[in-house]
Amino acid sequence: MIRNVTDTNWHARSAKAVLSEFASDLGGLSQAEVERRLYQYGSNRLPAAPRRRPLKRFLIQFYNVLIYVLLAAGLVTLLLGEWVDSGVIFAVVLINTLVGFTQEGKAEQALAAIRDMVLPQATVLRDGQRVTVAAEALVPGDVVLQEPGDRVPADLRLLAARNLHIDEAALTGESAPVDKSIEPVAVDAMLGDRRCLAFSGTLVTTGHGRGVVVATGLTTELGQISGMLAEVPTLVTPLLQKLARFGRWLTALILIAAAATFTFGWWLRDYTLAELFMVAVGLAVAAIPEGLPAIITITLALGVQRMARHRAIVRRLPAVETLGSVTVICSDKTGTLTRNEMMVQAVAMADAVYQVSGSGYGGRGEFRCRDTQVEPAPHLVELARAALLCNDASLTRRGAQVQLSGDPMEAALVVLGEKAGLAPDQERRCGPRLDAIPFDTVHRFMATLHCTSAGEALILVKGAPERVLAMCEFQRGQGGEEPLDSVYWQTRIDAFARQGLRVLALAVRPVAPGRTELGFADVETGLTLLGLVGLIDPPREEAIAAVRACRAAGIRVKMITGDHAVTAAAIGQVMGIGDGRNYLTGSELDGLDETALSEAVANIDVFARVSPAHKLYLVRALQARGEVAAMTGDGVNDAPALKQADIGVAMGLKGTEVAKEAAEIVLADDNFASIERAVEEGRTIYNNLKKTILFILPTSAAEALVLIAAIALGTLLPITAVQILWVNMITAVTLALALTFEPAEADAMARPPRAVNEPLVTRYMAWRTAYVALLMVVGTFGLFLWERSQGTPIDTARTIAVNTLVLFEMFYLINSRYLTAPVLNRAGLTGNRIVLWAIALVVLFQLAFTYFGGMQALFGSAGLAATDWLRSVLVSGSVLVLVELEKLAMRRFGAGGSSRSTSISASQIDSS
Repeated sequence: MIRNVTDTNWHARSAKAVLSEFASDLGGLSQAEVERRLYQYGSNRLPAAPRRRPLKRFLIQFYNVLIYVLLAAGLVTLLLGEWVDSGVIFAVVLINTLVGFTQEGKAEQALAAIRDMVLPQATVLRDGQRVTVAAEALVPGDVVLQEPGDRVPADLRLLAARNLHIDEAALTGESAPVDKSIEPVAVDAMLGDRRCLAFSGTLVTTGHGRGVVVATGLTTELGQISGMLAEVPTLVTPLLQKLARFGRWLTALILIAAAATFTFGWWLRDYTLAELFMVAVGLAVAAIPEGLPAIITITLALGVQRMARHRAIVRRLPAVETLGSVTVICSDKTGTLTRNEMMVQAVAMADAVYQVSGSGYGGRGEFRCRDTQVEPAPHLVELARAALLCNDASLTRRGAQVQLSGDPMEAALVVLGEKAGLAPDQERRCGPRLDAIPFDTVHRFMATLHCTSAGEALILVKGAPERVLAMCEFQRGQGGEEPLDSVYWQTRIDAFARQGLRVLALAVRPVAPGRTELGFADVETGLTLLGLVGLIDPPREEAIAAVRACRAAGIRVKMITGDHAVTAAAIGQVMGIGDGRNYLTGSELDGLDETALSEAVANIDVFARVSPAHKLYLVRALQARGEVAAMTGDGVNDAPALKQADIGVAMGLKGTEVAKEAAEIVLADDNFASIERAVEEGRTIYNNLKKTILFILPTSAAEALVLIAAIALGTLLPITAVQILWVNMITAVTLALALTFEPAEADAMARPPRAVNEPLVTRYMAWRTAYVALLMVVGTFGLFLWERSQGTPIDTARTIAVNTLVLFEMFYLINSRYLTAPVLNRAGLTGNRIVLWAIALVVLFQLAFTYFGGMQALFGSAGLAATDWLRSVLVSGSVLVLVELEKLAMRRFGAGGSSRSTSISASQIDSS
């Protein structure tokens, strides 16, 4: 009877037992049995997620609070006959909808990208014959043959493995290809330690293998990741959540104010219903910041453009702002914090330990001993030559691009030879290979036989240090051959392991000239140990600086990787992530309850040997603690966590398509440092949004309060509804928009992340709104009443009131460039040229409004004398001075008594 293919402990059973349980044999299944099982289990493919039809996908884009507010504003202006304003608003709606429609179409390719990782063909044994079949036709029990360059088509329990290495980085995060064997492992072995399994979607780099299919389609490890991706909901960004709350609050407030004003005017004043209706409409037009959604959309779009210049490609518009609120970054190690290029970092000889500098496969570096640069000694060059010749890898360089052929660790040994001054091609010509014993997981070494230019013959051996040491009797010292000191070498092996280095040993044995064949008996004893090399996937230097900058900005960085714990801890310590001692593995995470897991994510910064499910759980645990989590990664194993995180950041160069499609942001340069710049841009965008809101709210409130004050006092309206719309239109598309171009403030990355529950409008912003709105109402309405008392005609008085209100907004725009820092300096007055251009443009608009005959007929305006303008400027200019005095008071008393002149965030003032 065939066991259930959903069983997950095939790695703990012997190869013979697994083959028997699937009622198969080394010759494979019969064609009739394949057809029966294909009907039973289905095709070996991942099911396509149901896709919405294009029309439905287009219409769903309107299900967005930004779009709701935009549509409402467009309808209001349309009912008022303002065709131009309505056209602009509806154009923004259409553009935003089309962008979302296009981006969602790309996002739906995430599961398709996983499906594409399974190659369309596989080599199998059927009825004892070797045949090539479609990969989707594989069934449990099929016997599959694997060769270098093959993509594993299903999950296999290996039956035979000769020098078989498989690159599992995309699935497990393992930084080097895994050497496979057929021996079973413990039931609780983590995914990366199941060396007797080959997983669907991974790549065979060297060697040959044969395996029986134990899982297909959704039951494979790759399929389970696909299932997790489908189950992870798309999160609503903090900005959209805040906008929804803000929209509900503002709508309720406006409706209450309009109803109260209408009721008051009807019962206590002598206004007609028609007059009160126009007042209510004017109040709504004044109070609704119809330009705000468009401004927010434009601000985010500009942020996308700026981030693209920093090599960060944004796939979802609201994600730009979310970066600014990130409190923790969960980063994969391989290819994200590290270069995903193995390199020799240390060489242990009998007389000294050398540190090797350089970066990846660059070929340049130096040797240092006791912090002093040294030239490679002859015995060190001998070791480097052995590492280069006992090697199957090659490197091809075209400018800055390096193409690797073979195992990454062997490529690192080629580079070591180059750093020692050796030319690989020349060395291979001078010491041609005559025979070889390939590396195998059973004997754990590789041996090659070479003929030297002097006519001698040499056997070179490299492999696992414990295995090679057992084959050696001597060691190479600076003075020549010496008896082997096993205790010394074991100490060096342990020291390298503690540093997270992968260790290889290299040995040599001269043999009689004329030898052309090499056997195991030739290498079992009598070797001379040349030394040990310690290899590592080195951290990116720029990533180390970026981690340091993130920590200074109050953002914790956590490493979550599938690699070995010691390696991860060592890399983390170098990068400033963790202390090199405290870490948790995936198996340890499995034993934690919810409370312990929450405590672990709060206190531990390095998580190693984790599965894709672990990464997902860790992100969710951080979010449950109220953290705004960003997740970076490049592999299939990162995709579920990338989608779950508040911000998923994928690597663009070496990242899989699955990771890119699951993320909101893709780094075009695979550089962790770009995340830090993106976070700074996100903070700047949010600051600019707050500045824009802090400009729009007081001005909108002032326009509404002018009408309310007129009804309360029973006087003529100082500004008509159509004039209110004019003010809204010209200030929203000019003055407010100018603030979206504000550059980053100097201390943007010195502030802690804003509180995740900080409202869009803080207490300080509410105070500033009321304060500025009162100044504008008193100035505008007071000047209107004074003009009327002097006998000024109603059209002229209203024109003065409109111009005064617009001038108030122009002066307040300058105040708004900094939330609490002073602007009465050169940087504050001239630091943003767009602000000056916007003010100049509005002045031209107001001159046309005041003096152009057509505008006078449309808006009921009248020409003004120079003295009228002077009074308006003097009254409106007061806001510039009074708001700066208010900022000074806040800096001194509102934020703990500090008198510094740097920018202080509104959240800091609120918390004080």
